[in-house]
Amino acid sequence: MASLPLSCATTTTTSATPLRHSSPPPLFTKPSLFITRHANGSHHHRGLHVISAQKQNDNPESTHPQGKLDRRNVLLGMGGLYGAAASLVSTPPEASANPVQAPQLDKCGTATDLNTGKKLDLNCCPPVTDNIIDYKIPPALRMKLRPSAHRVSAQYMFKYNLAVDRMKRLPDDDPRSFSQQAMIHCAYCNGAYDQPGQGSLDLQIHNSWLFFPFHRWYLYFYERILGKLIGDPTFALPFWNWDNPKGMTIPPMFLDEKSAIYNSKRNQDNLKAIVDLGMTGNKDPLQVVSNNLTVMYSEMIRGNADVYDFMGQPYREGTAVNPGPGSSERGSHTAIHVFVGDPREPSGEDLGNFYSAGRDSLFYSHHCNVDRMWTLWQYFLPSNKVPDKKITDPDFLNASFLFYDENKQLVRVSVKDSLDNLKMGYEYERVDLPWLDYRPPPQAAAARITRTSASAAPKAETLFPLKLDRVVRFEVQKSKKGKADELLVLENITVDTTKFLKFDVFVNDEDDGATELDKAAYAGTYAQVPHKTANKTATTSIRLKLTELYDDMDVGDDDTIVVTLVPRHQGPGVTIGGIKIIENPTPPPS
Repeated sequence: MASLPLSCATTTTTSATPLRHSSPPPLFTKPSLFITRHANGSHHHRGLHVISAQKQNDNPESTHPQGKLDRRNVLLGMGGLYGAAASLVSTPPEASANPVQAPQLDKCGTATDLNTGKKLDLNCCPPVTDNIIDYKIPPALRMKLRPSAHRVSAQYMFKYNLAVDRMKRLPDDDPRSFSQQAMIHCAYCNGAYDQPGQGSLDLQIHNSWLFFPFHRWYLYFYERILGKLIGDPTFALPFWNWDNPKGMTIPPMFLDEKSAIYNSKRNQDNLKAIVDLGMTGNKDPLQVVSNNLTVMYSEMIRGNADVYDFMGQPYREGTAVNPGPGSSERGSHTAIHVFVGDPREPSGEDLGNFYSAGRDSLFYSHHCNVDRMWTLWQYFLPSNKVPDKKITDPDFLNASFLFYDENKQLVRVSVKDSLDNLKMGYEYERVDLPWLDYRPPPQAAAARITRTSASAAPKAETLFPLKLDRVVRFEVQKSKKGKADELLVLENITVDTTKFLKFDVFVNDEDDGATELDKAAYAGTYAQVPHKTANKTATTSIRLKLTELYDDMDVGDDDTIVVTLVPRHQGPGVTIGGIKIIENPTPPPS
């Protein structure tokens, strides 16, 4: 059983009110999104910059326009962790084609149940109009503060319930109604839309670099509609703080059966249980929390070699299948969908299936925290861990979507306008990040498996392609003896996209059960929520950065490592074409 450090088990949070400078009074300020935890377990607040409310430079390649704050240096006095932060421009992995364009609403079709592959007896399509305008983000005269859902006041809960109740009372054909807002996710995620000009090729906003920008815009308009319905332009959605031990249960306000935000289609065994971000099935609460913090550290810091490992792979016009999810999407994001979805329902409704996820108000708080992870990753994580944080590929920046705004106006939005949450007028309550320094402890001795079990493990080349229906262990040749900066690449992963699938990857681990993730041997994960592709199957690859793992396990001088793959899903569904170790083409700066 894991033993949690006291500083994690007793995590504290701060007031939701942003710290402010006394003079001159700014229009809004940027609070710290977290408190650093010092070695002695104490907590300390840091100074803040004041942010100007002037209009930001619209050029996405301009990193420091006059008057725009570099938020990488918001936390003064942080030393090497933040003072050395730098957003390096990443090189697109392939030549540009054309960006994915906003769908044609008049060509919206029948959506598909991704768990069964059958067409849904459901119309996910929005109202159709020819009156489409390009959206311009209004000036943020007062910054919205999205609070932690576990910490909100009774007054906030009343306001939130009132807003959702009024949204649910709108006529179903009103694009602002709760049912129409829920259908947005169905239409964009369950195959109701085709890519414009690409025949019957599905449009899918998951499992690629569109994942974060699409959901950010989705929440943006949903939030503005709720605020308009109660006459409060400052209203902000709450985020489910599942990355913090104090937030690792469903927020209590969503369990009140009399409230407008209640939903009965949830896993009844998990209503008050600790979320299992690792989906290991471990029943020890302390171990589950420790696993969760390890998962967060791995997907946010340890396992990413470049921006695409976190954001997702490029998805361009004419892409037949989704190229691959980023670490956050395939990790904690997927785990929460599966954790909350109701196994009593045919396809895991509501949160466990894309077409129905938006029917649960908890979905929007879940994705607020997903969006918060993007914000943290962009501006507050150390650059020496993840040097590339920007994508300047025009096929990414110019991808577009359609939404109805709070005035029932159909608007076209682009990815490039979603890259700055402050420009969009909102920020997040600052809370502690206990996973920020939750690096697994170094193994006490050199990895014993290289001496005891390696000779019994078959060579990787004798097993692949491999159908992963059981725990599998094999030996992989390193790219170069002593090379610490390497990537483990699992390629040609062919999946049944209509199934929930997950497997974990361990290196030089002697435990085939592996329900404990808080150890140096844990390299990372692959997971997917069911989604639609034209042929029901998709092929992708994942990369797992090994730099810290090599350091923590003292295997740098070995010629080979032993990899263990542990499936968490039931039955087959994943075929892996090959596995290899390569040198990291984008090593962090020295």
